[in-house]
Amino acid sequence: MKNVFKILGVFVLLFTAFSLSSCRDDDDPADNDFFAGTYKGSIGYTDGGSNNISTDNGEVFVTKIASGTKYNFRFSNGIPDLNGLEFEKQGDNTLVSVNSTALVYVRIDNNDLNILYTQDGKTWTADCTR
Repeated sequence: MKNVFKILGVFVLLFTAFSLSSCRDDDDPADNDFFAGTYKGSIGYTDGGSNNISTDNGEVFVTKIASGTKYNFRFSNGIPDLNGLEFEKQGDNTLVSVNSTALVYVRIDNNDLNILYTQDGKTWTADCTR
């Protein structure tokens, strides 16, 4: 009976060691869906005409497109969505917009989302947190 417990103990020890060693410290959240989810806070939109939307209780739902470099930003309160914004990774967990003719400032991390996006006389803003 003691031998059975010894063998079982060895298997548990090996399983635990293997499980802990399989966790990677260098797993970069920018490579995952780390930024996807709902951010809440102040959002706004203007089209340069009569369409001017602003609220302190808005939401932006961020999704990563299958390509891995593009994101969609779905706004609440009737604000048009921003789709297919392309980013590249620079440094640790920083995404920078690329291939854009728009004036773009998008900063996103696990807790905060900040957007200032202007194109064709239309402007989107967001100052949100999770």
